[in-house]
Amino acid sequence: MKKNFLEELQWRGMLHDSMPGIEEHLSEELRSAYVGFDPTADSLHIGNLVPIMLLAHYQRCGHKPVALVGGATGMIGDPSGKSSERNLLDEKTLRHNQDAIKGQLAHFLDFESNDANAAVLVNNYDWMKEFSFLEFIRDVGKHITVNYMMAKDSVKNRISAESTSDGMSFTEFTYQLVQGYDFLHLYRANNCSIQMGGSDQWGNITTGTELIRRVAGGKGFAITCPLITKSDGSKFGKSEGGNVWLDAKRTSPYKFYQYWLNSSDEDAEKYIKIFTFLTKDEIAEIILKHSEAPHLRLLQKRLAEEITVMVHSKEDFENAEKASNILFSKSFKEDIRTLDEDTFLDVFEGVPQAEIAQSDFKNGLDMIGALAAKTNFLNSNGEARRALKENSVSVNKQKVNESFILSSDDLINDRYIILNKGKKNTYIIKVI
Repeated sequence: MKKNFLEELQWRGMLHDSMPGIEEHLSEELRSAYVGFDPTADSLHIGNLVPIMLLAHYQRCGHKPVALVGGATGMIGDPSGKSSERNLLDEKTLRHNQDAIKGQLAHFLDFESNDANAAVLVNNYDWMKEFSFLEFIRDVGKHITVNYMMAKDSVKNRISAESTSDGMSFTEFTYQLVQGYDFLHLYRANNCSIQMGGSDQWGNITTGTELIRRVAGGKGFAITCPLITKSDGSKFGKSEGGNVWLDAKRTSPYKFYQYWLNSSDEDAEKYIKIFTFLTKDEIAEIILKHSEAPHLRLLQKRLAEEITVMVHSKEDFENAEKASNILFSKSFKEDIRTLDEDTFLDVFEGVPQAEIAQSDFKNGLDMIGALAAKTNFLNSNGEARRALKENSVSVNKQKVNESFILSSDDLINDRYIILNKGKKNTYIIKVI
């Protein structure tokens, strides 16, 4: 028995709104539904994960998911939730971004299946590029009134916002018509009767259902999911470095893993329902175990594991987990050498670094030079001597005294040495 899609969304907290009659519509036969993705970068980010999971659950419930890359709409810019226009991209860049996005979606959707519900990727540039302006306003524009378009929240909010000095361009005003036409086109060409998206997309989606009704005499449906918020009021999907991307080159698997691991208890309990395929019973058991020993952070650890494996790989997860625990490892010196350089730098991001020339290091480096004279980590040679006499200095987590000489045997990734003074002060020497 296939799961009921709407029931699945409901218990996971992923259903914001849906049109009347959609449950009966889904129960009658296999249905196609689509979600649009913005191709203005060659990677999706975790803000895209909710609509991705919508499509993934949809396919798992036996229906056919359609992922639409907005090559045409990406050239315009959706005014929903925006206060200014975006930069417009050329076709070559958009095609590159489309290929990259499909590779990421393939972690969640089965595009290769021979089954009737195999996922499909489409690009609205393919059907919009031959449309002349005159054809569009004649064949599409005449069916939707300006009054109807002006009533949309995405338009009203943009025009009435006091902080917006430039107003809204005609280009962005027509965005809902272009997105609405996408739904009409997919309804005709792909028998696609449902569009899904975030709750801020309701206005754009219903423009599509209106076009289907007026132009094709058919019935289209809308499903929206809530916009994800964090319990502390900060923006979901953002870190200090900006977006948390699905591409490992933009956000490393270690930083990706850390983002989820650092979730609050309240957020983790919500996220594990939305961003994993764990069952209701499995999640209930994890939440119960977490409540019995919250200091172990079992909920956050399982969430981070599930989503890192899904987006990256099991190997990436294991490396990220090892890196996260490495500072507390009893075999630190051996374990730290197994990290690749990028992950090593991620783990010690923000730690003060000093560069030492290879020529200064080839005959070894004494600890006074390492702590003060050559690095200025400590204020003076005297302070360095006192720290060493107090037995508070370690090299790669092993205690040393003033007679210790740093050598190439101490190098991590052939260029780094980790110094500690006490528990709280960490420094990195980089040999160049």
